[in-house]
Amino acid sequence: MTLSQSAFSPQKPSPRPRRVALSWSSGKDSAWALQLLRQTAGIEIAALITTFNCTADRVAMHAVRRELVETQATRVGLPLWSVDLPWPCSNEVYETLMAGVWRRATEAGVTAVAFGDFFLQDVREYRERQMAAAGLEPLFPVWRIPTRHLASEMIHAGVKATVTCVDPSKLDGSYAGREFDAEFIESLPPQCDPCGENGEFHTFVYDAPVFAAPIDVRIGEIVERDGFVFADVLPS
Repeated sequence: MTLSQSAFSPQKPSPRPRRVALSWSSGKDSAWALQLLRQTAGIEIAALITTFNCTADRVAMHAVRRELVETQATRVGLPLWSVDLPWPCSNEVYETLMAGVWRRATEAGVTAVAFGDFFLQDVREYRERQMAAAGLEPLFPVWRIPTRHLASEMIHAGVKATVTCVDPSKLDGSYAGREFDAEFIESLPPQCDPCGENGEFHTFVYDAPVFAAPIDVRIGEIVERDGFVFADVLPS
């Protein structure tokens, strides 16, 4: 075939990438899920989805300030879709509000939503039911990766996070405010999951391979409230 023939030969159109929204908790699991998704061919990340306790203006459960999550979104170069939840929030209200997010996703051309769950089957099945009702595909990029191996891999790759919330019924409250690093992992009691998948602890990521630059933060007040111990992460 000559150059002139090849130049005008019909070309197969390139397949359009799947547009994916990522459930973003502000913690290490979300950051690593984003890392893996960006390494996957044929996927375009459209947005981050974060639920906020609108009374406290913080991430639900992680208790991270909204402004820090907005900074995270800027660092990874993605729009943040905020979902403001009342407090207290019933499951019925939660699902109604999230249904609005799924409609927004569909209207934006999103076909799948990714979650940073590791191994809790009941949580996965709940998400699958919600996505089926919304006509969206659920993705679980970190599913079934052994969490001890994964914790070490994240730390080695440069994920830097601070523990923002601890369930003292599962882990001593003194772990709140600590760095999620190798020393932290080695110090955990045997029954505690290294990634906190059973709710032992939650984190805020201030640097990761997917960040354009680190976020300067410091630890503020540590308080016990509503049965949990929280470390307030403040912008430096």
